[in-house]
Amino acid sequence: MTDVTPEPSRPAAPDLTIRSTRVYRGPNVWSYEQAIHLVVDLGVLEEYPTSKLPGFTDRLLELLPGIEGHTCSRGHRGGFVERLREGTWLGHVAEHVALQLQQEAGHDMRRGKTRAVKGETGLYNLIYGFIDERVGLAAGELAVRLVNHLVQAEDDFDFADALETFLTRAGRTAFGPSTAAIIEEAVSRDIPWTRLNEYSLVQLGQGVHAQRIRATMTSQTSALAVDIAGDKNLTTRLLGSAGLPVPKAETVRTVDGAVSAARRVGYPVVVKPLDGNHGRGVCLNLQSDDDVREAFPIAEGQSRRGVVQVESFITGKDYRCLIIGGRMAAIAERVPAHVIGDGEHTVSELVDITNADPRRGVGHEKVLTRIKVDDAAIELVREQGFAMDEVPPKDRMVKLALTGNMSTGGISVDRTFDAHPDNIEIAEEAARMIGLDVAGIDFICPDITAPVRETGGAICEVNAAPGFRMHTHPTVGEPQFIAKPVVDLLFPPGAASRVPIVAVTGTNGKTTTSRMIAHIMKGLGRKVGMTSTDGIVIDERLVIKADASGPRSARMVLQNPRVDFAIMEVARGGILREGLGYDRNDIAVVTNIQADHLGMRGVDSLEDLASVKSVVVEAVPRDGFAVLNADDPLVRQMRRRCSGTIVWFSMEPPGSAVREFIDERCRRGARAVVLEPSDRGEMIVLKQGRRSMPLAWTHLLPSTFGGAARMNVANALAAAGAAFAAGAPLHDIRQGLRTFDTSYYLSPGRLNRVELNNAEVFVDYCHNPPGMERLGEFVEGYVKARQGASETRISRIGMIGAAGDRRDEDIRELARIAARHFDVLVIREDDNLRRRAPGEAAALLVEGAKQAQSDGARVRVIDTVLNELDAVRNAVLRSNPGDLVMLCVDQHAKVLHELEAFSHKAQAGSRFSDDQPGDPDLDPTELAAEAESAMEQDDLELREALESSASE
Repeated sequence: MTDVTPEPSRPAAPDLTIRSTRVYRGPNVWSYEQAIHLVVDLGVLEEYPTSKLPGFTDRLLELLPGIEGHTCSRGHRGGFVERLREGTWLGHVAEHVALQLQQEAGHDMRRGKTRAVKGETGLYNLIYGFIDERVGLAAGELAVRLVNHLVQAEDDFDFADALETFLTRAGRTAFGPSTAAIIEEAVSRDIPWTRLNEYSLVQLGQGVHAQRIRATMTSQTSALAVDIAGDKNLTTRLLGSAGLPVPKAETVRTVDGAVSAARRVGYPVVVKPLDGNHGRGVCLNLQSDDDVREAFPIAEGQSRRGVVQVESFITGKDYRCLIIGGRMAAIAERVPAHVIGDGEHTVSELVDITNADPRRGVGHEKVLTRIKVDDAAIELVREQGFAMDEVPPKDRMVKLALTGNMSTGGISVDRTFDAHPDNIEIAEEAARMIGLDVAGIDFICPDITAPVRETGGAICEVNAAPGFRMHTHPTVGEPQFIAKPVVDLLFPPGAASRVPIVAVTGTNGKTTTSRMIAHIMKGLGRKVGMTSTDGIVIDERLVIKADASGPRSARMVLQNPRVDFAIMEVARGGILREGLGYDRNDIAVVTNIQADHLGMRGVDSLEDLASVKSVVVEAVPRDGFAVLNADDPLVRQMRRRCSGTIVWFSMEPPGSAVREFIDERCRRGARAVVLEPSDRGEMIVLKQGRRSMPLAWTHLLPSTFGGAARMNVANALAAAGAAFAAGAPLHDIRQGLRTFDTSYYLSPGRLNRVELNNAEVFVDYCHNPPGMERLGEFVEGYVKARQGASETRISRIGMIGAAGDRRDEDIRELARIAARHFDVLVIREDDNLRRRAPGEAAALLVEGAKQAQSDGARVRVIDTVLNELDAVRNAVLRSNPGDLVMLCVDQHAKVLHELEAFSHKAQAGSRFSDDQPGDPDLDPTELAAEAESAMEQDDLELREALESSASE
């Protein structure tokens, strides 16, 4: 009996699907560069690696043979094929297919990785690089469909058709040869670029250094010069007035006018649209009045203004001279669209054979354009003695167009080093006369190697925005690297293209730190662009009011032409959503890593959060800096992810373990910002190597409220470290910190102080437990400093709220901490409940506060007022002169407006409330009990006084 090995079972229905899609447009948690992130579900295919799918690998290689070149983790060509035959999961296969599809479209992408989703069976993270976002996304979708098809054939799926559709789409979104050449040159010089629309409008550089291009038009291209070049009659007259060789020409609007002009000019003539381009509507070598009458409507149809130019016909070859910045950059001979007879094929067949050249495409999508057979081409072939279905003799050239434009199917021959110097001088002078920085001068002459003035010939056109592909991809000859002089024109050697970027991240303190850095740099005369949770600020003007701590806001700042220094507040959400909005930051600042936003988007622990925040540290180049909080162990560990120099900052006193860590590194040349205590107070000291440079007393910085606001002391250390790394002089750093306060003008929503009814009211954005810890420390220190040796009782009234997307326990913890520092807590809710029911978050806060109260916390009164402005009124009305009110707000602008209204009432001498209790921070029952106790005490003191008097 013969044993038969059963065929491996196949999945009944492949169901590889895309669960979610993200596009990272900068450094991110997965890659140092932009990438696409697909979360895919393998479904039943989780049980079927490629080794269990007979024939899968062979069919894949048959459809996409380029995959044979993938190295994968093996590090050598064919490494991925080895993995396929050994057995790898289909999510990994989809990643490589997406990369190969992009390569088929001409996008050389090789970066990718596939990782299992933590805690989820069958779910995988697919990450792969891209050049064009739309092409990358389409590649991912087609890759998933192809993998499913290879597992089990899909009846209505034809991969060849799908690939053709994909490539066509990629061709439509791709840059043309001219734009692509300039961008490639810019990238080689480390000049950043940004696509500004779906077409060819591109920004090179950042901020104040930015330049724009659209194809070969640049920021320096004169609009007036473009208009002049578009008017062929005016161009001819200007060039003629400069003594340059030009044909005789007249402009006309009617057929009869064209005939009369042709007679005056003298036959043969050329009839062409006055403001046309790409050779459209140009009729050459017209020998008679009848020819002119036939040509006129053709030229008129391509003229935007209906004006036609009649000029003398210059015989010779067609040359395009490219002038950049007034200097000749390249010359190409343009040969009209044609076919060469082989003695076997008809003219039509020869056209099809020529168009089959992979270098030919539609329009400007490829280096050559397909020859179009229209009525004019058929007539031209007939004039040469052939019909389209006739076989021309071997080696016979049959023209299908009269003009040599590439857009009509012509070819180019490089003649850059063949031109006579006199001809080069004429072309350069023509560009200068018109005023174009990039100009295409069309020469018609017998031979470009001989002087035009001697052999005859003329300049027939001057073109703005000339195409580069005839020079970068000549059909015959060596390509010319003409993008270099264009980029030289925009960014001369040694010119800056980037603005310094400071990225500030952390759980708490990043907004205030960003503002401190901006204030210091503003004092240096810099035009600072800043993103923060409050909006986008350009040179101290709030231009967009929104949470602008994400990558899109960063790109908006870098596109602003006034910005010469950028400060980006980088939040966790933006990094997870899109990555950074730029390719690198010169300075990264990490304030701290504390419990906030945990349990969201796969960030479940402090270590996960630190990994996300460290993206800004990884984006520091070798000549950059990372300003790290040495007091935070998770931040301290980020030094291993930094390619640049570390600047430490610490609040720890000398002799502590952290200070020993810092001092040991400073002895080896590192930089640090630390506190040095003395009998006069704490001094902020900058350390570099063995040098120590005193900067400022902490109690003299307005933002620290005499040193009580310890969180702002830490923020000042971080800001000083970043400004020092940015090259700011010490006295400017010192001046910046001494003049930065927490007024609403400089730091809206961050410890803003308002005096109201002789009570001190503070407005702050505190919204998480670690922030409340710091705020509570401030309240304790500030009240202690105010009271001094006085017995005056200062009541503390706090208003708190919590974001609804935080964990229940985090919301309770926020209230528990607040209960330890305030006598009265007014509980409110944000306008945006973040998917919680009304009152749900407030109930959790009340629960946490009552837990703390039962454990002996300070709080005595807990009140719930859900509306924020109503809660503000409640808290303020509870205050007596001398009390401290801390308002932890969501909409700080509205709250400050409400407080201003209260202030106006106070100035008018009116009471806030007619029935305001005498000690409004207590319940009425407690007030009554205190009043009764006070009366009993008064009676006791009176009796004791009387008894004492009687005994005397």
